[in-house]
Amino acid sequence: MFPTVREVLALDPVRHGAPRLVAGDAGLDRPVRWVHVAEVPDIATLLGGGELVLTTGIGLPGDDAGLRAFIGDLADVGVSGLVVELGRRYVSGVPRVMAAAAERRGLPLVELRRATPFVRITEAVHALIVDAQLTELRATEEIHQRFTDLSVEGADAAEVLRQAAELSGCPVVLENLSRQVLGYDPAGESAELLLDGWEQHSRRIRPTGRTAYDPDSGWLVTVVGARGQDWGRLLLRWPAGGDLPTSRATDPAGSDVRTDNGPPTRLTILVERAASTLALGRLIRRDAEGLERQIHRTLLTALLDHSRPVDEVALRSKALGVVLDRRHLVGVLVRHRADDPASESGPEAGPARLRDLSEAVGQALREAKLTALTSAVDDHSVGVLLALPDPAAEDRALSAFAAALRRVRLDAGSVRAAAGTEASRAVPGVDGARAVSGSGVDGARAGSDGAGRTAGYGVIVAAGSGVGSLREARRSLVEARQIAEAARRDRRDLPIFRLPHVGLAGLLHLLRDEPRLQTFVERELGALLEYDARHPRERLLDTLRAYLEQGRNKSAGAAAAHLSRPAFYERLARIARILDVDLDSVEAALSLHVALLALDAVRTP
Repeated sequence: MFPTVREVLALDPVRHGAPRLVAGDAGLDRPVRWVHVAEVPDIATLLGGGELVLTTGIGLPGDDAGLRAFIGDLADVGVSGLVVELGRRYVSGVPRVMAAAAERRGLPLVELRRATPFVRITEAVHALIVDAQLTELRATEEIHQRFTDLSVEGADAAEVLRQAAELSGCPVVLENLSRQVLGYDPAGESAELLLDGWEQHSRRIRPTGRTAYDPDSGWLVTVVGARGQDWGRLLLRWPAGGDLPTSRATDPAGSDVRTDNGPPTRLTILVERAASTLALGRLIRRDAEGLERQIHRTLLTALLDHSRPVDEVALRSKALGVVLDRRHLVGVLVRHRADDPASESGPEAGPARLRDLSEAVGQALREAKLTALTSAVDDHSVGVLLALPDPAAEDRALSAFAAALRRVRLDAGSVRAAAGTEASRAVPGVDGARAVSGSGVDGARAGSDGAGRTAGYGVIVAAGSGVGSLREARRSLVEARQIAEAARRDRRDLPIFRLPHVGLAGLLHLLRDEPRLQTFVERELGALLEYDARHPRERLLDTLRAYLEQGRNKSAGAAAAHLSRPAFYERLARIARILDVDLDSVEAALSLHVALLALDAVRTP
């Protein structure tokens, strides 16, 4: 960080010389990297840019052309300014030709009307530069220490963003590869204004490199990822030409000085450290979850995580009385449609809700006389691995399990509803329905909607494809989990959800957080999305959607888009040019249609 010419002129040793700005006031905010004393006309060849040149003028050319060339050489090399002490070569003022040349080039030209030891000026400016550099160094050390502590503590993304905003004093936003906001901290500004139309705004931010500043938008951007897999971007707003926000990581006196070359180095360091902390935290949480399951989960979770050899799982399962060898295996996942709602029951409500569901699944398996491994596999779901004698028993076993689960949950709901009613009678002011809903079963709905509707509405039962060996069991379990996730958007009350029920849209929805899918969307539609961001009134993406949804029938597409045929055809031609594709190609149209469905899945919570 360097002081500006304006700040140098305000220093006491310079003010002692009675400075007067003769020309180049537009360059007063240029940074001063160093101070150099020179008395020869060809000094420009020895300079590197950013210097404030001090001279008495005794060695300067005597002709107008020489003075113009001298000023031109200094401007070309990028000096910050020229200070001329009067009295030796120039008595009343610098030559007009020198002032005119400096004004044309925007080079600050300053007269010192009183004799001043140049050494005092150089000492004062260099001390200011060193102090600013020390302040920058201390700020950088604090950044490193703060984010090192966050990494060690395993802080979540929200805390990392909060610390980044606090250290910088600037708004920060974390987004995925599809420009969807994953987290943000407005740094005291309006969150609504910060995030309004974010996707279109973000697509206009196009820096070069993994970490770069986009002066047009005023955002400093870095890529977030680890192990060669990028999954997002971290953005910090630092408007070009604006005042540098006050930061707790800088000197209270405000020694940070803004330049026109981009944000301070410490902000670049800050966003990169924050991004690395976010990437490391994601890896740590994933590994910690795998370790937790390996230690605390059952053999079913070991199959999902590959945390134990398949032979060991088979051996230990057999010791438990569940034979998995030479059996037809079907993965099943049972979960509530909605995640745990915030309620007055406290933080224990979620685990209790999952425990009730686990018990209901176990009881249903016993009632249906089925052999299976079963366990909670995450905070919201219970997994089941059915071991059947042959494939012919699959449909019958699944139907029996779903029916038994409905009965078990209905019975549990009736018992809890009765208990809630008694409690409300015993304790005035307690709502029995609320007491029941806190345990995860809606007793009031059970009394009004009927057994099948009540038991099935809040719970999804999803089954994967049956497999013939334990080594393939994970595929069936993962498929069941994916079907369950996709089925959360389906309002149908089906006893069991299978893969044909979710379709392509459901499959893309459950893969919406996969960076490779987001990369596919950007590759296929990124150019069109960026065009729409720059021309929001044209909405070419909607035109493409109408064309593809009408089976590439241009007449039907024009009607669906409420456009005349010529206008619709012209837009399709423009889309083809932007995306560099042949829209009449079945393969290209299929790829674009899948990308549109994937984009909808990414944008849908």
